[in-house]
Amino acid sequence: MDNQNPNQGGRVMRRTQHTQLKNNKKHFSWWKKALLGIIGFFVLIFVLGAGLFMYYAKDSPKITRTQLASDNATVVYDANGKELTRLGAQNRDYVNRKDIPRTLKRAIVSIEDRRFYKNDGVDPIRIAGAAVANVTGSSLGLQGASTLTQQLVKLSVFSTDASDRTIRVKAQEAWLALKVDKEYSKDQILEFYINKVYMGNGVYGMQTAAEYYFGKKLDKLNLSELALLAGMPQSPTVYDPTRNPQYATARRNTVLQAMVENKEISSTDAAKAKKVSVKSGLSSTHGTLDTSKTKDKIIDPYLKQVLAELQKKGFDPNKGGLKVYTNMDYGAQKEMYNLANDGTTIQFPDDKFQVGATMVNNDNGKIVAMLGGRKTGDVTFGLNRAVQTDRSSGSTAKPLMDYGPAFQYLNWPTYRKVKDIPFTYPGTESPTKPNGIKLYDFDKKYEGTMTVRNALIQSRNIPAIRTLQDVGMSRATEFLKNLGISQKKEYDLVNGIGLYISTLQEAAAYAAFANGGSYHSPYYISKIETQSGKTYKFGTTTDKAMSAGTAFMMTSILKGVTTDPMGSGTAADIPGLNVASKTGTVSYPDSIANQYPSDAASDSWMTGYTKNYSLSVWTGYDHANTPTGFLTQQQTTIAQLVWKYMISYMAQSSPNTDWTQPSSVVSKGNNEYAFAGKSYSNTGASDLDSKNNSGSASSSASSNNGTNSTGTTTGNTTTNGNNSVATSPFTTR
Repeated sequence: MDNQNPNQGGRVMRRTQHTQLKNNKKHFSWWKKALLGIIGFFVLIFVLGAGLFMYYAKDSPKITRTQLASDNATVVYDANGKELTRLGAQNRDYVNRKDIPRTLKRAIVSIEDRRFYKNDGVDPIRIAGAAVANVTGSSLGLQGASTLTQQLVKLSVFSTDASDRTIRVKAQEAWLALKVDKEYSKDQILEFYINKVYMGNGVYGMQTAAEYYFGKKLDKLNLSELALLAGMPQSPTVYDPTRNPQYATARRNTVLQAMVENKEISSTDAAKAKKVSVKSGLSSTHGTLDTSKTKDKIIDPYLKQVLAELQKKGFDPNKGGLKVYTNMDYGAQKEMYNLANDGTTIQFPDDKFQVGATMVNNDNGKIVAMLGGRKTGDVTFGLNRAVQTDRSSGSTAKPLMDYGPAFQYLNWPTYRKVKDIPFTYPGTESPTKPNGIKLYDFDKKYEGTMTVRNALIQSRNIPAIRTLQDVGMSRATEFLKNLGISQKKEYDLVNGIGLYISTLQEAAAYAAFANGGSYHSPYYISKIETQSGKTYKFGTTTDKAMSAGTAFMMTSILKGVTTDPMGSGTAADIPGLNVASKTGTVSYPDSIANQYPSDAASDSWMTGYTKNYSLSVWTGYDHANTPTGFLTQQQTTIAQLVWKYMISYMAQSSPNTDWTQPSSVVSKGNNEYAFAGKSYSNTGASDLDSKNNSGSASSSASSNNGTNSTGTTTGNTTTNGNNSVATSPFTTR
């Protein structure tokens, strides 16, 4: 061992070093390949991302100065595409950049986009931060990367809806932000943003918000107030200081802290501002905000329903940028408003006398015009009497619940005999009322046996209720449901002479008689266009409510309501015009009738149609159960006059078409009709004396008991077995 050759050890050492060097080269080569692979992957992602960005960007919508500076209002149009109103357009007082406080600008930049003055409209650092936050789950999503310029673009061209939170939209938003930043100065962009943002309560822009919330101009606000306004656009409803002061305080303090971190104010100034209550200095009158011009009195009730339908469909008109195309015939809307308010064509007893009315197109369910009241003063979006359902419709219910089902399900002809003889509501006998509850007609007389035609034209109550007994409550309910009418509680016999429905429901239901039996659900909006260019079209749903024969025979009878000398609606006669209609006059129940004149009524209706349009009119006082809340016999004809003049107005621009007899109906002479090949029974349970057939009644005869919301008492209740009825039900014609 001691004689080992020293050269041999050197060779071993050199071989070891060579092996280590070789291994080091292999190790370096592997890391090099991995690093290059990673770089290549990100380059590929970048290239693909850039390609996708440009692909989406090339289809970006145009953006103009008008869009950037506009009030961003939701515009409502009539059926002819003419502008009706701009929602929020007058709720904005534009402020030029020279009048915008520097503190407000710095507050907005601090909370919304700290690198606003350094970026080019898009902030790569912010995008990267948002991407990391998205991966870690701490982001609000794609919106987290938006700069102030991108937010302005969104407000001007796109929307804040979830449907616009897509990669395509974000790419187009970023592309347009780059263009806006290149074309306009930072101060111009801030000016656009400050004037465009929604600030809650129908207010757009921070200048108007200053007036609304504080009753002052922007340049008169203190640090606390400016910080509050700067933070509100993120969620104006949540941060509304008048409704949610605790959330408003937290948001204001967040803005103040952001200003400290951005070195715009000192910690001392921030601490001092945080001590100020957000309720301090709030205006109780909301400044000089003027919305009267945007809430035109003529279209007010219709517009109220349009806004409700918009929200029901998932659109927020307060976000602006919507184009809403309605079915309103503005000429008809204006005529209806003037007819009720000018006092020249129709003489109304006083300004408290009210009218509610709805007109629909028979062929498609489009709501043509709507009157919510008269002499309503400066109230906007108040009670819409056209859609209220707390007043009895009186005898206008008879075609819907009694005779319509009798034609449809029992094959009755128009000359079928019915009895107008003394009637007692089945099951109402009791120790206190041994003879039960009686039903009377308006004249307290009996006509004996008469035809369906004469009973309906003269609007006799007893034949109608006897008819409902024969039809049965189940089939009557089904017929009503086919006409879009239903209620939670079961219907009773009394509903056969009075349904609690609206003029809108009645107009749509009667339209089915007019068009041959099809019920079209009424609707206000035909089309909506969003700010991003999306279009949504709407229409009616159509159901076959009755046969063409039923519709024709009903129409043939209702023609006589205005033309027959014994008809209940002769005040609405329009010579030469093909019309069909039904009156409804509701008297006071026996329990309070002695407080009013013998011919007094609480409600008066007129519902009818031409071949083209259906119109339902209600008249009365909002508080009927008051010493002056009743209608005289003469005043009950006002509903007929409103109907007459509006139908005449519409007839000037539509054909005077008569109804054609369908093949399923045969003429029996003397203007009477029957179903071809159908048989019917000329006797039924209702033809017997009611005291002898109480067990065969299809339902009890209860009404809305107690006092309804209008103040009209319909009686107390008496229970006898399973039947609950009003002790003093109203009468109607």
